Amino acid sequence: MIRDFLSLKLRLLANAFKRSPWQVVGLVLAIAYGLGITILAVVTLVLLRFAEVEVARAIVVIIGSALVLGFALVPLAFGVDDTLDPRRFALFGIENTRLALYLLFAALISVPSFVIIVFGGVSVFTWARDFGSFVFGVLGAALAIATCIVVARVSTSVAAFLLATRRAREFTALLGILAFVLISPGIIVLAGVNWQRDGLSAATALADGLAWSPLGAAWSAPGDAAEGNYGLAILRILIAAASLVVLLVVWRALLGWMLVTPEREARARHYTGLGWFDRLPSGPTAAVSARSATYWLRDPRYRVSLIIIPITPLLMMIPLLVVGVPSTLLALLPVPVMSLFLGWAMHNDVAYDSTAIWMHVASGVKGRADRIGRLFPALVLGIPVVILGSFISAYFYGQWNVVGGLIGVSSALLFAGLGFSSLISARFPYPVVKPGDSPFAQPQSAGATTAAVQSIAFPAALIPAAPAIVFAWLGFFTDPRWFVASLVSGVSLGVVALVFGVAVGSWIYDRRGPELVGAATRS
Repeated sequence: MIRDFLSLKLRLLANAFKRSPWQVVGLVLAIAYGLGITILAVVTLVLLRFAEVEVARAIVVIIGSALVLGFALVPLAFGVDDTLDPRRFALFGIENTRLALYLLFAALISVPSFVIIVFGGVSVFTWARDFGSFVFGVLGAALAIATCIVVARVSTSVAAFLLATRRAREFTALLGILAFVLISPGIIVLAGVNWQRDGLSAATALADGLAWSPLGAAWSAPGDAAEGNYGLAILRILIAAASLVVLLVVWRALLGWMLVTPEREARARHYTGLGWFDRLPSGPTAAVSARSATYWLRDPRYRVSLIIIPITPLLMMIPLLVVGVPSTLLALLPVPVMSLFLGWAMHNDVAYDSTAIWMHVASGVKGRADRIGRLFPALVLGIPVVILGSFISAYFYGQWNVVGGLIGVSSALLFAGLGFSSLISARFPYPVVKPGDSPFAQPQSAGATTAAVQSIAFPAALIPAAPAIVFAWLGFFTDPRWFVASLVSGVSLGVVALVFGVAVGSWIYDRRGPELVGAATRS
Protein backbone atom coordinates (compact mmCIF):
# COMPACT_ATOMS: atom_id res chain seq x y z
CA MET A 1 0.00 0.00 0.00
CA ILE A 2 2.88 2.38 0.75
CA ARG A 3 4.19 1.67 -2.75
CA ASP A 4 0.81 2.70 -4.19
CA PHE A 5 0.90 6.02 -2.35
CA LEU A 6 4.46 6.69 -3.45
CA SER A 7 3.65 5.91 -7.07
CA LEU A 8 0.55 8.12 -6.84
CA LYS A 9 2.63 11.02 -5.56
CA LEU A 10 5.18 10.48 -8.34
CA ARG A 11 2.39 10.45 -10.92
CA LEU A 12 0.94 13.66 -9.52
CA LEU A 13 4.38 15.26 -9.57
CA ALA A 14 4.88 14.20 -13.21
CA ASN A 15 1.43 15.51 -14.16
CA ALA A 16 2.44 18.92 -12.86
CA PHE A 17 4.61 19.27 -15.97
CA LYS A 18 1.52 18.88 -18.19
CA ARG A 19 -0.07 22.12 -17.02
CA SER A 20 0.00 25.48 -18.78
CA PRO A 21 3.44 26.73 -19.91
CA TRP A 22 3.62 29.42 -17.24
CA GLN A 23 2.79 26.92 -14.48
CA VAL A 24 5.52 24.63 -15.79
CA VAL A 25 7.96 27.54 -15.78
CA GLY A 26 7.04 28.30 -12.18
CA LEU A 27 7.52 24.65 -11.21
CA VAL A 28 10.91 24.52 -12.92
CA LEU A 29 11.97 27.71 -11.15
CA ALA A 30 10.86 26.23 -7.82
CA ILE A 31 12.90 23.09 -8.48
CA ALA A 32 15.91 25.18 -9.52
CA TYR A 33 15.54 27.28 -6.40
CA GLY A 34 15.38 24.14 -4.26
CA LEU A 35 18.48 22.73 -5.93
CA GLY A 36 20.32 25.99 -5.39
CA ILE A 37 19.48 25.99 -1.69
CA THR A 38 20.50 22.34 -1.45
CA ILE A 39 23.88 22.94 -3.09
CA LEU A 40 24.54 25.93 -0.84
CA ALA A 41 23.59 23.88 2.24
CA VAL A 42 25.81 20.98 1.20
CA VAL A 43 28.81 23.26 0.65
CA THR A 44 28.21 24.99 3.98
CA LEU A 45 27.90 21.73 5.93
CA VAL A 46 31.00 20.24 4.29
CA LEU A 47 33.04 23.31 5.23
CA LEU A 48 31.67 23.22 8.79
CA ARG A 49 33.13 19.72 9.16
CA PHE A 50 36.51 21.41 9.50
CA ALA A 51 35.36 24.37 11.63
CA GLU A 52 35.43 24.65 15.40
CA VAL A 53 32.67 22.78 17.18
CA GLU A 54 31.17 25.93 18.70
CA VAL A 55 30.97 27.66 15.31
CA ALA A 56 29.57 24.60 13.52
CA ARG A 57 26.96 23.97 16.22
CA ALA A 58 25.71 27.57 16.19
CA ILE A 59 25.35 27.70 12.39
CA VAL A 60 23.72 24.27 12.06
CA VAL A 61 21.22 24.96 14.85
CA ILE A 62 20.23 28.37 13.45
CA ILE A 63 19.86 27.16 9.85
CA GLY A 64 18.10 23.96 10.90
CA SER A 65 15.67 25.82 13.15
CA ALA A 66 14.86 28.20 10.30
CA LEU A 67 14.09 25.23 8.04
CA VAL A 68 11.76 23.65 10.60
CA LEU A 69 10.00 26.97 11.10
CA GLY A 70 9.66 27.37 7.34
CA PHE A 71 8.02 23.93 7.01
CA ALA A 72 5.54 24.98 9.70
CA LEU A 73 4.66 28.49 8.55
CA VAL A 74 4.93 28.61 4.76
CA PRO A 75 1.81 26.46 4.12
CA LEU A 76 -0.18 28.58 6.57
CA ALA A 77 1.02 31.93 5.25
CA PHE A 78 0.90 31.27 1.51
CA GLY A 79 -1.32 28.24 1.13
CA VAL A 80 -0.31 25.04 -0.63
CA ASP A 81 -2.24 22.91 -3.12
CA ASP A 82 -2.59 19.68 -1.15
CA THR A 83 -2.55 17.01 -3.87
CA LEU A 84 -2.97 14.26 -1.26
CA ASP A 85 -5.72 15.80 0.83
CA PRO A 86 -6.82 13.18 3.41
CA ARG A 87 -10.49 13.83 2.56
CA ARG A 88 -9.92 12.35 -0.90
CA PHE A 89 -9.37 8.95 0.72
CA ALA A 90 -12.41 9.05 2.98
CA LEU A 91 -14.28 6.40 0.92
CA PHE A 92 -11.38 3.95 0.54
CA GLY A 93 -11.84 2.33 3.95
CA ILE A 94 -8.21 2.73 5.01
CA GLU A 95 -7.69 2.72 8.77
CA ASN A 96 -6.81 6.20 10.06
CA THR A 97 -3.42 5.35 11.54
CA ARG A 98 -2.31 3.54 8.39
CA LEU A 99 -3.57 6.36 6.17
CA ALA A 100 -1.69 8.91 8.28
CA LEU A 101 1.49 6.86 7.91
CA TYR A 102 1.06 6.40 4.14
CA LEU A 103 0.54 10.13 3.61
CA LEU A 104 3.69 10.89 5.60
CA PHE A 105 5.73 8.55 3.38
CA ALA A 106 4.20 10.12 0.27
CA ALA A 107 5.14 13.57 1.58
CA LEU A 108 8.80 12.57 1.22
CA ILE A 109 8.45 13.06 -2.54
CA SER A 110 8.58 16.83 -2.94
CA VAL A 111 11.15 19.56 -3.48
CA PRO A 112 11.13 20.81 0.16
CA SER A 113 11.43 17.23 1.43
CA PHE A 114 14.40 16.65 -0.88
CA VAL A 115 16.08 19.78 0.50
CA ILE A 116 15.63 18.82 4.15
CA ILE A 117 16.66 15.18 3.56
CA VAL A 118 19.88 16.25 1.87
CA PHE A 119 20.55 18.87 4.55
CA GLY A 120 19.98 16.35 7.34
CA GLY A 121 22.07 13.68 5.61
CA VAL A 122 25.05 15.95 4.99
CA SER A 123 24.84 17.27 8.57
CA VAL A 124 25.82 13.76 9.67
CA PHE A 125 29.10 14.27 7.81
CA THR A 126 29.56 17.57 9.63
CA TRP A 127 29.45 15.77 13.00
CA ALA A 128 31.43 12.68 12.00
CA ARG A 129 34.27 13.77 14.28
CA ASP A 130 34.06 10.83 16.66
CA PHE A 131 31.77 7.86 17.21
CA GLY A 132 29.58 9.60 19.79
CA SER A 133 28.91 12.74 17.77
CA PHE A 134 28.32 10.56 14.68
CA VAL A 135 25.62 8.53 16.45
CA PHE A 136 23.91 11.64 17.77
CA GLY A 137 24.26 13.18 14.33
CA VAL A 138 22.33 10.29 12.80
CA LEU A 139 19.66 10.39 15.52
CA GLY A 140 19.34 14.19 15.35
CA ALA A 141 19.11 14.27 11.56
CA ALA A 142 16.47 11.52 11.52
CA LEU A 143 14.36 13.29 14.15
CA ALA A 144 14.76 16.67 12.44
CA ILE A 145 13.77 15.31 9.02
CA ALA A 146 10.76 13.48 10.48
CA THR A 147 9.72 16.62 12.38
CA CYS A 148 9.84 18.73 9.21
CA ILE A 149 7.79 16.19 7.25
CA VAL A 150 5.14 15.84 9.95
CA VAL A 151 4.85 19.55 10.73
CA ALA A 152 4.56 20.32 7.01
CA ARG A 153 1.85 17.68 6.68
CA VAL A 154 -0.03 19.20 9.62
CA SER A 155 0.33 22.78 8.36
CA THR A 156 -0.70 21.85 4.82
CA SER A 157 -3.82 20.05 6.05
CA VAL A 158 -4.74 22.90 8.35
CA ALA A 159 -4.32 25.36 5.48
CA ALA A 160 -6.43 23.22 3.12
CA PHE A 161 -9.13 22.62 5.74
CA LEU A 162 -9.40 25.72 7.90
CA LEU A 163 -8.27 28.24 5.28
CA ALA A 164 -10.59 27.03 2.52
CA THR A 165 -12.54 30.29 2.42
CA ARG A 166 -11.14 33.49 0.97
CA ARG A 167 -11.91 35.42 4.16
CA ALA A 168 -9.84 32.98 6.23
CA ARG A 169 -6.89 33.24 3.82
CA GLU A 170 -7.03 37.04 3.92
CA PHE A 171 -7.12 36.96 7.73
CA THR A 172 -4.07 34.69 7.78
CA ALA A 173 -2.21 37.01 5.40
CA LEU A 174 -2.97 39.95 7.68
CA LEU A 175 -1.68 37.98 10.64
CA GLY A 176 1.50 37.41 8.62
CA ILE A 177 1.88 41.15 8.14
CA LEU A 178 1.37 41.77 11.85
CA ALA A 179 3.85 39.03 12.68
CA PHE A 180 6.40 40.70 10.44
CA VAL A 181 5.85 43.95 12.32
CA LEU A 182 6.38 42.16 15.62
CA ILE A 183 9.59 40.37 14.59
CA SER A 184 11.07 43.28 12.64
CA PRO A 185 12.76 44.77 15.74
CA GLY A 186 14.65 41.52 16.19
CA ILE A 187 15.67 41.47 12.54
CA ILE A 188 16.91 45.05 12.76
CA VAL A 189 18.83 44.33 15.95
CA LEU A 190 20.52 41.32 14.30
CA ALA A 191 21.35 43.45 11.28
CA GLY A 192 23.00 45.99 13.57
CA VAL A 193 25.28 43.47 15.27
CA ASN A 194 28.97 43.82 14.54
CA TRP A 195 29.42 40.25 13.33
CA GLN A 196 33.17 40.47 13.03
CA ARG A 197 33.49 41.40 16.69
CA ASP A 198 30.34 39.99 18.35
CA GLY A 199 29.06 37.59 15.70
CA LEU A 200 30.11 34.34 17.36
CA SER A 201 28.75 35.29 20.78
CA ALA A 202 25.44 36.49 19.28
CA ALA A 203 25.06 33.36 17.13
CA THR A 204 25.96 31.11 20.06
CA ALA A 205 23.42 32.80 22.33
CA LEU A 206 20.71 32.44 19.67
CA ALA A 207 21.61 28.79 19.09
CA ASP A 208 21.56 28.06 22.84
CA GLY A 209 18.02 29.41 23.04
CA LEU A 210 16.82 27.48 19.99
CA ALA A 211 18.43 24.29 21.24
CA TRP A 212 15.87 24.07 24.05
CA SER A 213 12.97 24.37 21.63
CA PRO A 214 11.47 21.79 19.25
CA LEU A 215 12.96 23.83 16.41
CA GLY A 216 16.60 23.28 17.27
CA ALA A 217 16.86 20.45 19.82
CA ALA A 218 17.57 17.74 17.25
CA TRP A 219 20.11 19.89 15.41
CA SER A 220 21.92 20.75 18.64
CA ALA A 221 22.37 17.22 20.01
CA PRO A 222 25.37 16.18 17.86
CA GLY A 223 27.12 19.47 18.55
CA ASP A 224 26.67 18.96 22.29
CA ALA A 225 28.06 15.44 21.94
CA ALA A 226 31.05 16.76 19.98
CA GLU A 227 31.75 19.11 22.90
CA GLY A 228 31.60 16.18 25.33
CA ASN A 229 28.22 17.08 26.87
CA TYR A 230 26.59 13.65 26.34
CA GLY A 231 24.02 14.16 29.07
CA LEU A 232 22.88 17.39 27.46
CA ALA A 233 22.86 15.71 24.04
CA ILE A 234 20.57 12.95 25.36
CA LEU A 235 18.25 15.59 26.80
CA ARG A 236 18.08 17.35 23.43
CA ILE A 237 17.21 14.05 21.73
CA LEU A 238 14.44 13.45 24.27
CA ILE A 239 13.03 16.95 23.62
CA ALA A 240 13.09 16.36 19.86
CA ALA A 241 11.54 12.89 20.19
CA ALA A 242 8.79 14.14 22.50
CA SER A 243 8.01 16.97 20.09
CA LEU A 244 7.80 14.51 17.20
CA VAL A 245 5.44 12.25 19.17
CA VAL A 246 3.18 15.20 19.94
CA LEU A 247 3.16 16.19 16.26
CA LEU A 248 2.29 12.62 15.23
CA VAL A 249 -0.61 12.55 17.68
CA VAL A 250 -1.82 15.91 16.36
CA TRP A 251 -1.50 14.70 12.76
CA ARG A 252 -3.43 11.50 13.52
CA ALA A 253 -6.20 13.43 15.28
CA LEU A 254 -6.36 16.05 12.54
CA LEU A 255 -6.63 13.39 9.84
CA GLY A 256 -9.44 11.63 11.69
CA TRP A 257 -11.29 14.91 12.09
CA MET A 258 -10.90 15.84 8.43
CA LEU A 259 -12.23 12.48 7.23
CA VAL A 260 -15.59 13.00 8.94
CA THR A 261 -15.94 16.77 8.59
CA PRO A 262 -17.11 18.44 5.36
CA GLU A 263 -15.09 21.21 3.78
CA ARG A 264 -15.71 24.67 5.14
CA GLU A 265 -17.74 27.00 3.01
CA ALA A 266 -17.95 30.75 3.20
CA ARG A 267 -21.08 31.86 5.00
CA ALA A 268 -23.15 34.43 3.20
CA ARG A 269 -23.78 37.48 5.30
CA HIS A 270 -27.28 38.84 5.47
CA TYR A 271 -27.76 42.56 5.88
CA THR A 272 -30.94 44.38 6.81
CA GLY A 273 -31.79 47.92 5.82
CA LEU A 274 -29.91 50.14 3.41
CA GLY A 275 -27.01 50.98 5.70
CA TRP A 276 -25.37 54.25 4.81
CA PHE A 277 -28.05 54.95 2.22
CA ASP A 278 -30.51 55.24 5.13
CA ARG A 279 -28.20 57.48 7.15
CA LEU A 280 -27.36 60.02 4.46
CA PRO A 281 -29.80 62.31 2.65
CA SER A 282 -30.94 61.80 -0.92
CA GLY A 283 -29.10 63.20 -3.92
CA PRO A 284 -26.25 62.14 -6.20
CA THR A 285 -23.43 63.26 -3.89
CA ALA A 286 -24.98 61.55 -0.86
CA ALA A 287 -25.61 58.38 -2.86
CA VAL A 288 -21.99 58.17 -3.98
CA SER A 289 -20.89 58.93 -0.41
CA ALA A 290 -23.04 56.11 0.97
CA ARG A 291 -21.77 53.69 -1.65
CA SER A 292 -18.13 54.62 -0.92
CA ALA A 293 -18.64 54.24 2.83
CA THR A 294 -20.17 50.80 2.23
CA TYR A 295 -17.14 49.82 0.14
CA TRP A 296 -14.75 50.93 2.86
CA LEU A 297 -16.53 48.82 5.46
CA ARG A 298 -17.29 45.66 3.47
CA ASP A 299 -14.76 45.38 0.64
CA PRO A 300 -11.61 43.53 1.82
CA ARG A 301 -9.48 45.51 -0.65
CA TYR A 302 -10.26 48.68 1.30
CA ARG A 303 -10.04 47.01 4.71
CA VAL A 304 -6.51 45.78 4.00
CA SER A 305 -5.45 49.34 3.12
CA LEU A 306 -7.00 50.66 6.32
CA ILE A 307 -5.04 48.10 8.34
CA ILE A 308 -1.74 48.76 6.57
CA ILE A 309 -1.93 52.57 6.93
CA PRO A 310 -1.44 52.61 10.74
CA ILE A 311 1.18 49.84 10.48
CA THR A 312 3.35 51.90 8.12
CA PRO A 313 4.43 54.47 10.76
CA LEU A 314 5.38 51.63 13.10
CA LEU A 315 7.64 50.13 10.45
CA MET A 316 9.27 53.53 10.02
CA MET A 317 9.68 54.10 13.77
CA ILE A 318 11.35 50.79 14.58
CA PRO A 319 14.64 51.38 12.72
CA LEU A 320 14.72 54.95 13.99
CA LEU A 321 14.40 53.69 17.55
CA VAL A 322 17.21 51.21 16.95
CA VAL A 323 19.60 53.92 15.71
CA GLY A 324 18.87 56.03 18.79
CA VAL A 325 16.20 58.58 17.78
CA PRO A 326 14.35 59.64 20.98
CA SER A 327 10.90 58.11 21.37
CA THR A 328 9.41 61.48 22.29
CA LEU A 329 10.46 62.85 18.91
CA LEU A 330 9.12 59.80 17.09
CA ALA A 331 5.72 60.44 18.69
CA LEU A 332 5.31 63.25 16.14
CA LEU A 333 5.69 60.89 13.17
CA PRO A 334 2.52 58.72 12.99
CA VAL A 335 -0.16 61.35 12.27
CA PRO A 336 1.55 63.05 9.28
CA VAL A 337 2.53 59.67 7.81
CA MET A 338 -0.99 58.27 8.15
CA SER A 339 -2.42 61.45 6.63
CA LEU A 340 -0.07 61.19 3.67
CA PHE A 341 -0.90 57.54 3.00
CA LEU A 342 -4.64 58.03 3.54
CA GLY A 343 -4.72 60.77 0.92
CA TRP A 344 -2.59 58.72 -1.46
CA ALA A 345 -4.76 55.61 -1.02
CA MET A 346 -7.56 57.29 -3.02
CA HIS A 347 -5.47 57.93 -6.15
CA ASN A 348 -6.96 54.93 -8.04
CA ASP A 349 -10.39 54.71 -6.47
CA VAL A 350 -12.27 54.62 -9.80
CA ALA A 351 -10.56 51.39 -10.85
CA TYR A 352 -11.90 49.59 -7.76
CA ASP A 353 -15.45 50.01 -9.11
CA SER A 354 -14.67 47.66 -11.98
CA THR A 355 -17.79 47.20 -14.13
CA ALA A 356 -19.98 49.05 -11.60
CA ILE A 357 -18.65 52.40 -12.83
CA TRP A 358 -21.05 52.19 -15.78
CA MET A 359 -23.95 52.99 -13.40
CA HIS A 360 -22.42 56.39 -12.64
CA VAL A 361 -21.96 57.19 -16.29
CA ALA A 362 -25.30 55.77 -17.47
CA SER A 363 -27.28 57.57 -14.75
CA GLY A 364 -25.70 60.91 -15.60
CA VAL A 365 -23.94 61.46 -12.26
CA LYS A 366 -21.96 64.67 -12.53
CA GLY A 367 -18.24 64.66 -11.93
CA ARG A 368 -18.52 66.93 -8.91
CA ALA A 369 -20.95 64.57 -7.17
CA ASP A 370 -18.73 61.59 -7.94
CA ARG A 371 -15.50 63.28 -6.83
CA ILE A 372 -16.92 64.67 -3.57
CA GLY A 373 -18.84 61.51 -2.74
CA ARG A 374 -15.77 59.32 -3.06
CA LEU A 375 -13.88 61.51 -0.58
CA PHE A 376 -16.58 61.22 2.10
CA PRO A 377 -15.21 58.17 4.00
CA ALA A 378 -11.62 59.42 3.79
CA LEU A 379 -12.60 62.81 5.21
CA VAL A 380 -14.82 61.30 7.92
CA LEU A 381 -11.91 59.10 9.00
CA GLY A 382 -9.01 61.44 8.28
CA ILE A 383 -10.17 64.66 10.00
CA PRO A 384 -10.65 63.02 13.45
CA VAL A 385 -7.32 61.22 13.03
CA VAL A 386 -5.57 64.53 12.32
CA ILE A 387 -7.15 66.41 15.23
CA LEU A 388 -7.21 63.73 17.93
CA GLY A 389 -3.92 62.19 16.78
CA SER A 390 -2.18 65.55 16.95
CA PHE A 391 -3.22 66.06 20.57
CA ILE A 392 -2.15 62.51 21.47
CA SER A 393 1.22 62.99 19.77
CA ALA A 394 1.70 66.31 21.56
CA TYR A 395 0.95 64.63 24.88
CA PHE A 396 3.68 62.02 24.34
CA TYR A 397 6.04 64.66 23.01
CA GLY A 398 5.54 66.68 26.18
CA GLN A 399 4.72 70.10 24.68
CA TRP A 400 1.22 71.21 23.73
CA ASN A 401 2.38 74.04 21.49
CA VAL A 402 3.31 71.54 18.74
CA VAL A 403 -0.38 70.77 18.16
CA GLY A 404 -0.70 73.63 15.68
CA GLY A 405 2.23 72.44 13.62
CA LEU A 406 1.01 68.83 13.63
CA ILE A 407 -2.50 69.79 12.54
CA GLY A 408 -1.15 72.13 9.88
CA VAL A 409 1.25 69.60 8.34
CA SER A 410 -1.16 66.66 8.61
CA SER A 411 -4.11 68.64 7.20
CA ALA A 412 -2.04 69.79 4.24
CA LEU A 413 -0.89 66.23 3.51
CA LEU A 414 -4.39 64.81 3.86
CA PHE A 415 -6.32 67.45 1.91
CA ALA A 416 -3.69 67.86 -0.80
CA GLY A 417 -3.38 64.10 -1.16
CA LEU A 418 -7.13 63.70 -1.55
CA GLY A 419 -7.24 66.59 -4.02
CA PHE A 420 -4.54 65.15 -6.26
CA SER A 421 -6.08 61.69 -5.90
CA SER A 422 -9.39 63.05 -7.19
CA LEU A 423 -7.62 64.37 -10.26
CA ILE A 424 -5.36 61.36 -10.90
CA SER A 425 -8.03 58.68 -10.36
CA ALA A 426 -10.17 60.32 -13.06
CA ARG A 427 -7.33 60.74 -15.54
CA PHE A 428 -4.99 57.77 -14.98
CA PRO A 429 -6.84 54.72 -13.61
CA TYR A 430 -4.77 51.54 -13.78
CA PRO A 431 -5.63 47.86 -13.21
CA VAL A 432 -6.32 46.68 -9.67
CA VAL A 433 -7.53 43.48 -8.02
CA LYS A 434 -11.01 42.57 -9.20
CA PRO A 435 -13.96 42.66 -6.75
CA GLY A 436 -14.24 39.35 -4.92
CA ASP A 437 -10.59 38.41 -5.44
CA SER A 438 -8.02 38.35 -2.69
CA PRO A 439 -6.64 41.83 -1.94
CA PHE A 440 -3.17 40.26 -1.95
CA ALA A 441 -3.49 39.01 -5.54
CA GLN A 442 -1.36 40.57 -8.27
CA PRO A 443 -3.45 42.17 -11.04
CA GLN A 444 -2.40 42.31 -14.66
CA SER A 445 -1.03 45.77 -15.33
CA ALA A 446 1.26 47.78 -17.54
CA GLY A 447 3.95 47.99 -14.91
CA ALA A 448 5.66 51.15 -16.15
CA THR A 449 2.38 53.11 -16.28
CA THR A 450 1.33 51.92 -12.84
CA ALA A 451 4.69 52.78 -11.32
CA ALA A 452 4.67 56.21 -12.98
CA VAL A 453 1.19 57.08 -11.68
CA GLN A 454 2.02 55.91 -8.16
CA SER A 455 5.33 57.77 -8.11
CA ILE A 456 3.59 60.99 -9.17
CA ALA A 457 0.59 60.67 -6.86
CA PHE A 458 2.57 59.99 -3.71
CA PRO A 459 4.92 63.03 -3.53
CA ALA A 460 2.36 65.44 -5.08
CA ALA A 461 0.84 66.17 -1.66
CA LEU A 462 4.23 67.31 -0.35
CA ILE A 463 4.22 70.40 -2.60
CA PRO A 464 1.24 72.25 -0.99
CA ALA A 465 2.38 70.98 2.43
CA ALA A 466 5.91 72.35 2.01
CA PRO A 467 5.19 75.77 3.65
CA ALA A 468 3.52 74.11 6.64
CA ILE A 469 6.47 71.73 6.99
CA VAL A 470 8.97 74.60 6.85
CA PHE A 471 7.03 76.64 9.42
CA ALA A 472 6.75 73.62 11.71
CA TRP A 473 10.51 73.09 11.40
CA LEU A 474 11.09 76.73 12.41
CA GLY A 475 8.71 76.23 15.31
CA PHE A 476 10.77 73.32 16.62
CA PHE A 477 14.18 74.95 16.28
CA THR A 478 13.63 78.72 16.53
CA ASP A 479 10.37 80.14 17.86
CA PRO A 480 7.21 78.13 18.78
CA ARG A 481 5.08 80.95 17.37
CA TRP A 482 5.86 79.56 13.92
CA PHE A 483 3.47 76.70 14.72
CA VAL A 484 0.56 79.11 14.23
CA ALA A 485 1.84 79.92 10.74
CA SER A 486 2.16 76.19 10.07
CA LEU A 487 -1.46 75.66 11.15
CA VAL A 488 -2.85 78.48 9.02
CA SER A 489 -0.79 77.71 5.91
CA GLY A 490 -1.31 73.97 6.15
CA VAL A 491 -5.09 74.10 6.50
CA SER A 492 -5.57 76.87 3.91
CA LEU A 493 -3.25 75.43 1.26
CA GLY A 494 -4.59 71.96 1.88
CA VAL A 495 -8.16 73.11 1.34
CA VAL A 496 -7.12 75.02 -1.80
CA ALA A 497 -5.40 71.90 -3.17
CA LEU A 498 -8.47 69.81 -2.30
CA VAL A 499 -10.87 72.20 -4.06
CA PHE A 500 -8.55 72.46 -7.06
CA GLY A 501 -8.17 68.68 -7.36
CA VAL A 502 -11.91 68.08 -7.04
CA ALA A 503 -12.70 70.79 -9.63
CA VAL A 504 -10.21 69.52 -12.21
CA GLY A 505 -11.07 65.90 -11.46
CA SER A 506 -14.78 66.67 -11.95
CA TRP A 507 -14.06 68.31 -15.31
CA ILE A 508 -11.98 65.31 -16.43
CA TYR A 509 -14.64 62.88 -15.22
CA ASP A 510 -17.40 64.64 -17.18
CA ARG A 511 -15.30 64.55 -20.36
CA ARG A 512 -13.90 61.00 -20.03
CA GLY A 513 -16.89 59.00 -18.75
CA PRO A 514 -16.79 56.30 -21.48
CA GLU A 515 -13.00 56.02 -21.23
CA LEU A 516 -13.29 55.50 -17.48
CA VAL A 517 -15.78 52.69 -18.02
CA GLY A 518 -13.34 51.00 -20.39
CA ALA A 519 -10.36 51.49 -18.09
CA ALA A 520 -12.18 50.23 -14.99
CA THR A 521 -13.58 47.25 -16.86
CA ARG A 522 -10.08 46.18 -17.89
CA SER A 523 -8.92 46.37 -14.25
